[in-house]
Order: sequence, then C-alpha cells, then structure tokens
Amino acid sequence: MEGGVRLRAGASKQDVREKVWEYLERSGLAAFPRPVHRRIPNFKGASHAATRLLSLQDFKAANTVKINPDAPQKNARFLTLEARKTLLVPTPRLRTGLFNKIVPPPGATKEILRICATSQGIKEYSVPVGLDGKARVDLVVVGSVAVSEKGWRIGKGEGYADMEYAMMVSMGAVQEDTPVVTIVHDCQVVDIAEELLDDHDLTVDYILTPTRTIKTNCKRPKPQGILWYKVSYEMLEKIPILKSLRYREKQTGKDVTLQDEHSDLANANPPAALNEKAMAENTRPQAAVGSAQQGQHYVESDSSSPQLEGSGMITTVYVGNIPPSIRVSELKCALREFHATPLRLNWQGAQHRAFLDYKDKSAAESAVSSLKGLSLGGNTLRVELAKNQRHKGQVEINSQK
Repeated sequence: MEGGVRLRAGASKQDVREKVWEYLERSGLAAFPRPVHRRIPNFKGASHAATRLLSLQDFKAANTVKINPDAPQKNARFLTLEARKTLLVPTPRLRTGLFNKIVPPPGATKEILRICATSQGIKEYSVPVGLDGKARVDLVVVGSVAVSEKGWRIGKGEGYADMEYAMMVSMGAVQEDTPVVTIVHDCQVVDIAEELLDDHDLTVDYILTPTRTIKTNCKRPKPQGILWYKVSYEMLEKIPILKSLRYREKQTGKDVTLQDEHSDLANANPPAALNEKAMAENTRPQAAVGSAQQGQHYVESDSSSPQLEGSGMITTVYVGNIPPSIRVSELKCALREFHATPLRLNWQGAQHRAFLDYKDKSAAESAVSSLKGLSLGGNTLRVELAKNQRHKGQVEINSQK
C-alpha cells in the first residue's frame, strides 16, 4: 500500500489494476495518452525513471535490448539507441511476427534517434526479425500496471508481455538469467499477494521509478516457454507466429495440445468424414512424391476437391525460400497443420519454391495469413499471392524471382 494506492485484502488482479489506474488519474500523475485505463499507463517522470537504466551494469553490458512499445518506455528506447545498442521492439499485438529491429539511418542525429524511439519511428525505421533471425536478447524491458518489490508483476490483462517472453524462450532468444526490468511510477509499486500469480506470469529483476532503483532479488522462476495448454485456437489465429512456433515444437516431440483441444480430446471419436480424409491422405500414391524429393517438378491435385478446369476463380499462392533439404512431404505436412491445404500443389524443389492453388482469392489470402512467418529447415518461407494470375489456376512461373 505504498504511494497512496490502497488495496483491500483479497484484491484480484483486476482490482489492483483499477486502483492504480484510478490513482494515477485522480492524483494528476497520469500522462498522455489518457485516460490510462486499460493501458500500460504513462506517467509524469517516466523519462527520468528511464535514465536509471544508464547506471545498471546489466544495461551497460547488453548488446541487444528488447523494450516494449508503450509510451512510458519511450526514453528507454531512445537511450538504448543513443548507446548504439541493438533495439528490438515487439510488433503490435504480435500480429505480423515477434520483433522489429530499429535501424536508424546512417549518421542519425539525437533528434532522429528520438523519432526512432516513437511509435511512428518504429514503423518507419524498423525491419522484422524472423524466427530464424537468431536473435539473442541481453536485457528485457517491460511495462507494468503494478509491481511488487519482490518482483511480482501485473500487466494490463491481455497477456502480451508474458507471451512475448515465453516466445523468446521458445526461440532461444533469452536464457534463464536474462534480466528483466520494468519502469513505473512509485505509486505503482504495491504489495501483490503471491496467490495472484500464475505459472505463466513474468517476474522482474529491477524496478526503475523516478526516485529509486529497486533490485528485487526475485526467486520465483520465470516462464520456461509457451504453455500450450493455456493457448486457445482464438489466440493462435490472432498471433500467426505462434503457429510457426507450435509447429516447430511439435516437430521436436513436445506436447503442444491447446487449451481447447483438452476438451475436444474428451469427446467421442472424430466424425467419419475426417477419418475418411485422413485415410485418403495416407493412401495416396507415393511414387510421385519420391521423385519430387530430388527436386523434380511435381504437381499433385486433391482428388476430393472440385475440378480446377473450367473455374475462373482459382487463386495461386507463391511459396519461396524453401531450403534444399526440405521434401515436398514436409511442406504438405505443414500445410495440413496450418489448415492451408490447397486444391493443387505445384512443387518446384530445384527452384526452392512451390505454387499452391486455392478455390478463390479469399481462401488464398487466408492461407497466406495462416502461413505468415512459417519457418522450415531454418528458413522463413516467403509466402504471398502469386503474380500475374490467370484463369484455371495457371500462373506465369517466370514472374517469380
């Protein structure tokens, strides 16, 4: 109950959030954007609190720093760029990937670096970092709504910071001892009951406020990776890169059963139609597949799908950057996994590409969205609508370089 925020016994996480948001607004400490409710709140003194990073040995030693894109961390992003460190910022709501790397223009002045640290600058001066980008993060800076001196943190309730960290663990971007820092106002440092914490909640090692630097010496373990049993189908659709991470972990033998699937598994046997489809997949002739493994041209149509000929709606998706080691069977497996099975697959392994025919533009665009960020054999695949569409699913192969 520090800094004027009073919490009743038995307060829930949402109670804590509401009390902090209300106090910041009522006391005149809240800063743009307002109101601070349902946000990682910006506060007066955030810029000064961020300067405490400069005295942290862990910051001085860091080469790559990941900082969230919220307003209270703007000066932390600027100080990181000014120190000529690599700055990674999560993509908003993780819609298009995990990180963007901020790349200031050559010879950038302090004024330009300040622009790079803003939300607009992040859009203009950043490049995406794929799953195969081999990112190694030395220091993580996250926002908080409330945090305790023991290092227990409460975010705004959407779980993105926790998920970002879990995904970084899955990618190998952070280690068990990678320090985590949060920047808050003194009034956001409150007592948090340990029973409010869950095993997916991220803890922090340092708390920076306008008046002090708190080393938490937190002993509670940080998340060890993505807890798939807490991930829903809906979250998987909202965060495309999660699909790629799930596919990668499934290939290594990890249990990636989703939250929704636990209840599904308790239901009766799958419908006969699904069994028939699975049987059809398993009983297709393999001779053609064998020849495709040597990179030869290979086309396979789904015999259970409507005929391609005579249809003017077919839309083709181009898949490029396929590693030489990948077989067509592996691509087909990934397409099934991501619910992006085409009407026809045109495999051109020697050219490290494939063309996928879908029944219409909507289905093709859905496939592109589902496959975005997919990594096979260490390469992030290039997936986009094929250029120069023609009737009956024909595509001008030479248009793709």
